[in-house]
Amino acid sequence: MAAKLYVGNLPYSTMEEDLRTLFAQAGTVVSVDVIKDRDTGRSKGFAFVEMSSQSEAEQAIKLFNGYELENRQLKVNPARPKEERSGSGGDYDRRPYRPNDRNRRSNSSGGGTRRY
Repeated sequence: MAAKLYVGNLPYSTMEEDLRTLFAQAGTVVSVDVIKDRDTGRSKGFAFVEMSSQSEAEQAIKLFNGYELENRQLKVNPARPKEERSGSGGDYDRRPYRPNDRNRRSNSSGGGTRRY
C-alpha cells in the first residue's frame, strides 16, 4: 500500500523531477506533487511524495528528514489527511458582510470622535 509523505522547507527552485530522483534512493516513487501558488505559479516550499510502500516511506524519512538541499534542511514526515475547510472564513462572525457596518459603529454612542 502506498504511503504519502510531506516534504517541507524546500528551496523554491525545487522541481518535481528533482524530488523524484532524490526519493528514488529510498524506493519506488509513485507520485510527486510540488505545491504551487495559484496566482503566481511559484512553489510554496513544500511537496507531497508518495512512496509505493510503508517501509519505503519510513526509509525516506530516515534518509531525508534533516537532509540539506541547497542550504535548507528538509522536513520529511508522514502526510496528514487533508482537513475540511469551511467557506465562511471563520466561525467567529457569521453575519453577512455589509460595507456600511463600519459607519454605524462610528456613529454609535461611546466611541468615535469627540464633540465639544
